[in-house]
Amino acid sequence: MSVRVGVITFPGSLDDADAARAVTAAGAEAVALWHGDADLRDVDAVIVPGGFSYGDYLRAGAIARFAPAMGEVIAAAGRGMPVLGICNGFQILCEAGLLPGALTRNASLHFICRDQWLTVESNDTAWTSRYESGAQILVPLKSGEGRFQASDAVLDELEGEGRVVLRYAGDNVNGAQRAIAGIASADGRIVGMMPHPEHAIDALTGPSDDGLGIFLSAVDALVSRV
Repeated sequence: MSVRVGVITFPGSLDDADAARAVTAAGAEAVALWHGDADLRDVDAVIVPGGFSYGDYLRAGAIARFAPAMGEVIAAAGRGMPVLGICNGFQILCEAGLLPGALTRNASLHFICRDQWLTVESNDTAWTSRYESGAQILVPLKSGEGRFQASDAVLDELEGEGRVVLRYAGDNVNGAQRAIAGIASADGRIVGMMPHPEHAIDALTGPSDDGLGIFLSAVDALVSRV
């Protein structure tokens, strides 16, 4: 089947073209979506990419979550559509209530830009099935508000249900609670992650090709569903 993956562009999006390139590298068709259009153009999955959505001066993702496109994403996610939020996209998914918790200023109060090792804690999601549980992958991290926060009850629930998808390996670079770098919804169809797998789909342009598995996993999930 032909898999169509939508990539939403918001004002200030920086990584939409890279996300589209990663989708293409995974063998799917990348479909450009505009935040102001309440139309997902019959895509099979959606990526909310990184960047700086309008309204970040209030709280990252707080206004972008009300974009017309996000209304459609929320509805589609409720029907089981796979959704990936990367960096600012992760913030937007949390603000939209599709994922719990919030992303706050890094503990250092500084913007962090570095290649970062991650441990794959769960491969039981639509976006991580290509990895072995416990595998370590190297992808870029670039964020000023990447510190995952949630109540102890929510953190315990995420841990207990196997919904912590990625964890920072080595030092907890931004002070995220329990070193969490990515989480999933209860059904494993929605994943939010702070590091950028779309910048690590081949060793020529990134620190590794470890990030490609994220996009290949989604294609696998969509093909197997038919």
